[in-house]
Amino acid sequence: MPVGFPMRGVRAEIVSLLAGLALSGCMQTAAPVATVQPRSELDYMAYGQPYSAPNASVPARSAVADSVGALRPSFAASPRNAYAAAPMPVTHDTPYRLDAGDKLRVVVYGQEGLTNTYAIDAGGAITMPLIGAVGARGRTPAGLAAEISAKLRNGYIREPSVAVEVETYRPFFILGEVAAPGQYPYVPNMSVESAVAIAGGFSPRAKRDHVTLTNTDNSTSSRAIVPLGTPLSPGDTILVGERWF
Repeated sequence: MPVGFPMRGVRAEIVSLLAGLALSGCMQTAAPVATVQPRSELDYMAYGQPYSAPNASVPARSAVADSVGALRPSFAASPRNAYAAAPMPVTHDTPYRLDAGDKLRVVVYGQEGLTNTYAIDAGGAITMPLIGAVGARGRTPAGLAAEISAKLRNGYIREPSVAVEVETYRPFFILGEVAAPGQYPYVPNMSVESAVAIAGGFSPRAKRDHVTLTNTDNSTSSRAIVPLGTPLSPGDTILVGERWF
């Protein structure tokens, strides 16, 4: 057997040993590394927290983060309540003006003989015991109460307390192409459409887009073609036109 044969066997064993050591080193698992994510730009805009720039070891921001950063100045410039709902304007109903045909409940506290229901006559007045006729046309219920108090204080009652409320409103009138034209009691918050319904609805020949409303207030009249949702007042006259085809 040749002398060099044992040396080749030793070399082979050394090579195998070194290869095993190298493979065992490659198979080791690296320990996990904790990373801190940078605070988002959206967090800054939503909560107002200061933004910390990421460390150099953290990869560059994504394209989405760059876009958010570009929008950041515009959010900072606009007020925080820019999108708050604007308060709705406060509306006040027009005080009701009395006229002929209204029936009023007049209460004089402590005076049963004066407390009663009074109708406003064609002359626009009511007639009460002691003080006689009191002008009511064009007044509000509160204004009429003040006028009655003033008359009673003039030689009749030292400190009268008077309240006036509308018991029955004067009627409205509806004419033209409705099922039952005529005079009807007024109800608060009525519209032209509800008045047509009370009169039985439109007739087959009614021109529904041609409804004329005549309003008389304090001896002045106005007339106009109005939509069906127009509010109605006591004493108004509605005329529904007729179509020809």
